[in-house]
Amino acid sequence: VQLQASGGGLVQTGGSLRLSCVASGSIVKLNDMGWYRQAPGKQRELVATITGGGVANYVDSVKGRFTISRGNAKRTVYLQMNALKPEDTAVYYCNANRVVTSTGYGRHYWGKGTLVTVSS
Repeated sequence: VQLQASGGGLVQTGGSLRLSCVASGSIVKLNDMGWYRQAPGKQRELVATITGGGVANYVDSVKGRFTISRGNAKRTVYLQMNALKPEDTAVYYCNANRVVTSTGYGRHYWGKGTLVTVSS
């Protein structure tokens, strides 16, 4: 399973960005997708996850500002980020969890991160 994320960049405080991530490979069923982030000097933290059925979960610090969604084919996940703050600056990682593939079952696949920088 490969995950390709895009959409990071530099934005001013209060601005918006939309991250996208596409999963590829011998996927039979992809249950959960999500976004995590890691700021300099900090541990990676969950930002938002969404199940195949569309149930979303957010870390408290982004509730009301970020929206996670899945594409119709369920292999794409988006993160719409509004009202960005400097503390949102981090490398954002796409995650796929509970994946049934043609060869078995796997948990927590990761893509390469995409950098989001919010200037004050």
